[in-house]
Amino acid sequence: MVIALREAPPFGATPSDAALHAREWEMSLVQRLRVDAVTAVAVGSGPLWTLVAAGSAELRVGGERFELGGGDAALVSPGAVHRVIARAGTEIVTTDLRAVLTLAHVPNPLVIRGYAERQRAIPQLLETCPLSGACSNPIWARAYANIVGASMLTLWMEERGPARATDAAVASVVAALTRAPGESWTLERMARIAHLSRSALTARFTAALGKPPSDVLRDLRMNAARDLLASSTSSVGSVAFAVGYGSTAAFSRAFAAHHGTAPQAWRDARAAAFVPAN
Repeated sequence: MVIALREAPPFGATPSDAALHAREWEMSLVQRLRVDAVTAVAVGSGPLWTLVAAGSAELRVGGERFELGGGDAALVSPGAVHRVIARAGTEIVTTDLRAVLTLAHVPNPLVIRGYAERQRAIPQLLETCPLSGACSNPIWARAYANIVGASMLTLWMEERGPARATDAAVASVVAALTRAPGESWTLERMARIAHLSRSALTARFTAALGKPPSDVLRDLRMNAARDLLASSTSSVGSVAFAVGYGSTAAFSRAFAAHHGTAPQAWRDARAAAFVPAN
């Protein structure tokens, strides 16, 4: 289960802004590190949220480089190959924060300058009660994910100005996919729901969400898969069929491409993160 946090939109936002402002987020761990020499503290293609608590670091995503100073935060979406290089004396916080479904085309990476100054309570919370020991449980993880994710999105929306209006046809299809991500969905079936041609629906999805219907369906299926892997003892094969994949192999390939790790490895790592302290 993922808890949806719906907070008030930025001052002056329109009703359509408020619709875009609702998100669902999740994470499974928080790490705080201090490095004494130049160190690659994060490398991979899975989701990553980074906060430079002190010092400086360089974020590399694809062929781009972003300098992060003290207080800056950055969010890298799944699938983007990235590396965070912290310089000597730097303190850095990282999490595997991800948006379950992004309803607006958010930059990847999303860099927020001065995040720690603009959201002072959140860094303090992560330091006071990290996801370990007494704070090591899924409820805290879900709450933290929504708080951090919503704060990043809020600051981004404030910086970019009014958001684009939502598309009712797209919203109707997304609602249907969300209710039953494991069903046998085709582009033609989605188009019938919206009373559009397949090409028109694809164009509308891309304009509203920054991705085609197939990618949105994949995101929703991956979300459902994570829920099942985290909350049940079902085999990976059973999870694959439950979320709409015809074979375990196809599901495992899709999951690994989306998360940077295989389904069972993701389940094992998540379980290890929530082992109660003795």
